[in-house]
Amino acid sequence: MGCSGRREGGRAGPKILSESVTQPTKRGPDGTIDPVNTPVARVRFAPSPTGYLHIGGARTALFNWLFARQQGGEFVLRIEDTDAERSRPELIDIIFRSLEWLGLDWDGTPVHQSERGAMHLAAVEKLLGNGSAYWCSCAPDEVKARAEARGGTPGYDGFCRDRALGPGDGHVVRFRVPDTGITAFDDLIRGTVSFENAVLEDFVILRSNGTPMFHLANAVDDADQGITHVIRGEDLINVTPKVLLIREALSTPGELIFAHLPLIVNEKRQKLSKRRDDVSVGDYIDRGYLS
Repeated sequence: MGCSGRREGGRAGPKILSESVTQPTKRGPDGTIDPVNTPVARVRFAPSPTGYLHIGGARTALFNWLFARQQGGEFVLRIEDTDAERSRPELIDIIFRSLEWLGLDWDGTPVHQSERGAMHLAAVEKLLGNGSAYWCSCAPDEVKARAEARGGTPGYDGFCRDRALGPGDGHVVRFRVPDTGITAFDDLIRGTVSFENAVLEDFVILRSNGTPMFHLANAVDDADQGITHVIRGEDLINVTPKVLLIREALSTPGELIFAHLPLIVNEKRQKLSKRRDDVSVGDYIDRGYLS
């Protein structure tokens, strides 16, 4: 499985990363992927409190819990609440109760991503310091206007790559993606998945309000918590190359093993919709299921 494309505009900038980043996976004697060749399997379920726990999230939690328990490993919770505008703290306890209703117990105390800001900012500073990231002053409407003017692929064009900007009002920090090569990893479900680096625009890792983006916090926290396996929905597969590039730039030791689960669909083979389908775990609790 692969993705192809080309980033338009902007100068190349220095190559801080290797041109190709490949995520290794341990394999058995027969060449098949060995998903448990680690001392202790440690997985996490990391919901965002922007809505109620839905069926898809519950299934992801179940897969992680079953894998951890079968391997004698650990299943930890991490609340990914760095998006202050969309996060609703009152939903956190509801998420916990939904997991308890499903019979899914977790190891240790849940971690709140919003309380780990110092660690995330330290990672951003390291990336800025080694040239893997840079400050950008481009507003979203400016990025969109330039993309429309050049008639090419929508997305960021590297305008600020070599401007040597610093912090400022409205400035964000972007990751400097290599112009060539691929970023690839072995997925337990999909096999080898690869992305051309040219199709990965220089993505934002720090918002203008000083909070980290999902992929930056994700990469830092998985490393800090000793996560060995990432089991999540296939709708997040495009996040994975960003995480791997960040880990590489931070010289993160160890490796992650990935498994991206197919999405749950309704009887019409459509992705479940909150507007169209019964997807909230709370709805099933209210109806007396499992009681």
